[in-house]
Formats: sequence, C-alpha cells, structure tokens
Amino acid sequence: MELRQLKCFIAVAEERNFRRASERLHVVQPTITVLIQRLEREAGTALFDRSTRPISLTPTGSRLLPEARAVLAAAERAMAVARGEDRKAEHMLLRLGTSHAMGSRLETVLRILGERQPDLQVELHDGPPWARLRQVRENELDATFIHMQQESPGLSMTTVWWDSLVIALPAKSPLARRPALRLSDMREIPLRTVERSENPRFFDFLWEHCREGGFEPVLGKPFTSVQNTLAEIGLGAPSWAVVYEGAMEGAPNSSVVSRPIHPPLGVPVCVAVRDPACSRSRLLLEACWEAARQHSGPGGPPPYLAAAGAMTGAYSAHAAE
Repeated sequence: MELRQLKCFIAVAEERNFRRASERLHVVQPTITVLIQRLEREAGTALFDRSTRPISLTPTGSRLLPEARAVLAAAERAMAVARGEDRKAEHMLLRLGTSHAMGSRLETVLRILGERQPDLQVELHDGPPWARLRQVRENELDATFIHMQQESPGLSMTTVWWDSLVIALPAKSPLARRPALRLSDMREIPLRTVERSENPRFFDFLWEHCREGGFEPVLGKPFTSVQNTLAEIGLGAPSWAVVYEGAMEGAPNSSVVSRPIHPPLGVPVCVAVRDPACSRSRLLLEACWEAARQHSGPGGPPPYLAAAGAMTGAYSAHAAE
C-alpha cells in the first residue's frame, strides 16, 4: 500500500467522482483508476460501488476511509517535524472565512479546535464566497468554508460535510402544516432568492431543480440578509425561500418556519486552503470531520447523506454557496 493510493482513495471518496478527484489531485484519471484498482486488490474487495451515481463507498471503503486519513495525517506530521514546523511560535492564528449558514456546526468546529490546540487563536471573517476565495488565494485568509466546490486555481478544496436545504415559509401558511414540501408545492408563491449576478451557481442550481419539478418559480423581492429575508417572509406578503438548514437557527421569530424538501436536497460544504498539508489546515480539516461525525448523531447520517467517512451524500453536485 502506497501513500499515493490512499490519497487517491480519499479524494475519490470525498468527491464521489473519479473525474473530480483527478482534477483535485492534478493526476490524470486513468492513473487514479489504476491506483484504486491496486488498492482494491490488496484489500481483497471493492472499495466503491460504481453502480450508483454518484459513486458511493462500500462497507469496506467506509471502514477504510478514517484509517486512510489517519495514515496520511501521521505522514504529514512526520514531514512537518522533519521540516521544523513543529517549532513554530506557540500562538497560532487561524484566519477563517465563514458564511451566514454555518449554524451550530461552526460552534462545534471552534470548540474542537480549542480542545485540540488551546493556543490557537481564530479570527472569523464573513463575506461573499468569491471574495473569501480571493482572500485565501492572496493570503489574507488561511481558509474558508464554501458551499459546493468551485473552480479556484491555486486552492485545495476538501468536502467536510453536506448541508441539507429546507423551505422557509410563513408559519401561517396552510402549507406549513405539512411535514415536508416539494418544490412544486410552492409554484404559485413568489420565491425569495439571490439575484443571479450575486451567486449564479446557486441561482442556476435552484432554477434547475424547480424546472425538474415541472415549473419555473415566480420571483419575488431579491434575497438580502438571512435575518431580514426570514423576517419579511414571516410577516410580509406571501413568499418563500430555499435556505441552508443551519440558517434557520437564526430565524427571527415563530412567524417563519422551515420544512424539509422532498425528495431531499442539499449541497456539500468544502474547506478551501492554499496548502492542505500545513499544520493549520490539518487542524481545521480534522476538526471539521469530527464535527460532522458528532452532528450525524448516534445512528449516523441520514441515508440520503451517504458520503465519505463522517458523511455521505446523494445530492446533485452543481450547487454553490
């Protein structure tokens, strides 16, 4: 077993797609396929179920993933010691980009970071996704959370968990009595979403799924901030929005409620860094995976969130923050 086999295995497990793993590692896809096949021969069984779209881990692959991550982390720590990175100043600073939709997972990540590195100081920075990616690339931030991988030359993207999407609507709406809603249930009600110029990938993602539901949404007032938009949905003229589940933790009052989307819909949350092997990046990624494990609950993640290690997913992969 070679480290590069494990790197390829982890990348395919997280991306759930050989092509995207190839792009992430900058390795041609046939090479990744060969390395995975060799690893499967050594394991004596398949690690991926290639009959699903996107591909998924087999039970053996799911057991191997956390061990593979641990092996790579140990190898990276050994190299850090060899390079003298372990002698860096005691007080480490992590400049971390976040978004309004992180919810309680962000608190969990920060708590884990504090437990594992008491001397670590974390600065949180908000802003549009494109701005945070630029700040990481220009060394103004060390890392940022991003909903769905975006092509960003010079940066490494790692999926850390999946975020469910929910429908936010007025509590007084008759539709709020239902336990779950289809997008098509909202066809007659104005949709509050970001303008396409602000976030074209998420706009197109949502529009595509509405069309798959057999309708084109009636656009209402553009989505502004989470707090203001939710308040207006709850108290103003009839409207609705599709938001990340974590965003509802900041719902202004009981006038607005959320309902799961049927069938389930969600997007992967990634961490973008310049160097995934540096100590701060490793600390953050490991804290995120642990936070994802803790938030999955004792029974594990929901079936539709089947993904690498702590989380898996069966969602469309063209959403963005």
